[in-house]
Amino acid sequence: MEALLEKYFEGETSIAEENELKEYFSSSNVAPDFEQYRPLFGYFTEAREQKFTNNVSLISKKPKALWLSIAASVVVLIGVGAYTYFNSMETEKESKELGTYDDPEEAFEATQKALAMLSTNVNVGVGGVQCLQVYEVTKDKVFVE
Repeated sequence: MEALLEKYFEGETSIAEENELKEYFSSSNVAPDFEQYRPLFGYFTEAREQKFTNNVSLISKKPKALWLSIAASVVVLIGVGAYTYFNSMETEKESKELGTYDDPEEAFEATQKALAMLSTNVNVGVGGVQCLQVYEVTKDKVFVE
């Protein structure tokens, strides 16, 4: 029996040998030297006889996920609604200021400002075109056909 125990603790026993150990330690005639191993092998017979009787209620996570997705949808809808509402208010303000003047002098001044800004930007663009003309002349001198 000692050799069989050593083989068991080394992990080299077969199933038949393990069954022989279980039967030996579950019997009443166990040698006093091996009495210390009796609870180890007795556990297997006790565990086999135990039955679990408590009912475990499993809490499903689906309702939480459902409520969470509904809440997220509501938050997104509120955000989109608020953005649309405030954006439409700004558009209405801008549409009221789109060049409609009641006073002719005020309209004339606004037109002069707009034309002055246009003239400044056109002059900057003309300066860029002049640089391109100098480039074209230089290119023609270097690459003669």
